[in-house]
Amino acid sequence: MCDSQRRQFLGRLGIGGLLLTPLAAALSGCKKDDWPEGMAEIKWDRDTCVRCSMVISDRRFAAQVRGGPDNTVFKFDDPGCLAFWLKEKVDRYPWLADPATRIWVADFNSKSREQMNWLDPKRAHFITKTSPMGYNFAAVSIPMPGSLDFTDMRQHTLAKGK
Repeated sequence: MCDSQRRQFLGRLGIGGLLLTPLAAALSGCKKDDWPEGMAEIKWDRDTCVRCSMVISDRRFAAQVRGGPDNTVFKFDDPGCLAFWLKEKVDRYPWLADPATRIWVADFNSKSREQMNWLDPKRAHFITKTSPMGYNFAAVSIPMPGSLDFTDMRQHTLAKGK
């Protein structure tokens, strides 16, 4: 039972429904995306990439950085945008080098739109795939023929320019 169905149901119950509201919320069958500990939810097709301002739509290429004294969140639509942003902002945000800073990239091979797997880019492998901004790298969890580590992917991306 999702939000609209739950509201209709509780509306039909009248005042007694108010007493059941916490129970109904707890028993709700609506599935939310599973976000890793500390990761902010990405509002698909609404949130925009902090570097290129494109809407984040293709879940297979999304990325996020979270850290600093304010636990600031930055969202990306392409691993290439993440690579450029990290290079461009390292002087402005010295906390990027802090081990407490968290970075996630979407696993290209996630089973469905509802069940995303998120990877630490420093442990991920990057394969060539057509990506939203044309940097053409996607993260996967296991090494594949021709895959690159994060450092090499960044070097290839930065050498391309954009």
